[in-house]
Amino acid sequence: MADNNVQETFRSGFVALVGRPNVGKSTLLNACMGRKVAITSPVAQTTRKRLRAVVNGEGSQLVIVDTPGLHKPKDALGKELNRSALNELDDVDVVALLIDATMPVGRGDEWVAKHVFASDAAKVLVITKADLATPEQVSAQLEAAKALGDFDDEIVVSAPEDFNVDGFVRLVSSYLPEGPKWFPDDMSTDATDEDTIAELVREKALLHCRQEVPHSIGVVCDSLEWADDGHASIACSVLVERDSQKAIVIGKGGQMIKRIGSEARRDIERLLGARCYLELKVEVRPQWRRDRNEIRRMGLEAEEY
Repeated sequence: MADNNVQETFRSGFVALVGRPNVGKSTLLNACMGRKVAITSPVAQTTRKRLRAVVNGEGSQLVIVDTPGLHKPKDALGKELNRSALNELDDVDVVALLIDATMPVGRGDEWVAKHVFASDAAKVLVITKADLATPEQVSAQLEAAKALGDFDDEIVVSAPEDFNVDGFVRLVSSYLPEGPKWFPDDMSTDATDEDTIAELVREKALLHCRQEVPHSIGVVCDSLEWADDGHASIACSVLVERDSQKAIVIGKGGQMIKRIGSEARRDIERLLGARCYLELKVEVRPQWRRDRNEIRRMGLEAEEY
């Protein structure tokens, strides 16, 4: 006779999304969550901070770790972003290596794969952007990527088309160990409101200034205050490295910074569930990406484990 009191095993753990810049890590994360929790843009290295997002399933809790794209660094910021991504490989249960279906597998992917296979975690190959490639291209890319090493599993996805997103969640969850819930049910990410606000402002700046100053832009949320009537007052600093970049971000007659602020405010109000007043100021901080003190102040220094 079956024992109705016996509970099924609960699985929980962490999966790191790694890969070269712009392979679709944040887009896949958002698709897994069913809503936007990480900013995205066509600009490489959009992701600067590690973000943990929680997917609660029946009998499992999957914590997805979005990491900066691994690349050849040109400054102190680039080195910290690489350190941040590589540090995660030693602290997760599954590493998902993302490969863009539309880009040839090259030396950059080989370099990333070398670090992936040095990890003790389960390794899952994920071919992304399947909607932008023909079935023949996807098949050829899958074979080329499998030559990078001996993966435990593989899957082809298209986050924008919601193709195999649930399959990805089920697949990586199957490699999780037995364990407790690491985060409460009502916690979707480990990002603070201030961090998310700064990222939403930076996303809009990247989208509208991406040809001119993308990698020189940094954003800090200086303050978030709540009024008695439930409104939020927010002040952010948009950092650039040169006066010419400041002029571009502000725009003629202040039109660009107004556009950035207006679009960011709509996303922030959805985040906070309240009306908000958003003040943006643009500051020139020469060579801030080479200044470790500035990188630390902005919370972009890699965490030590």
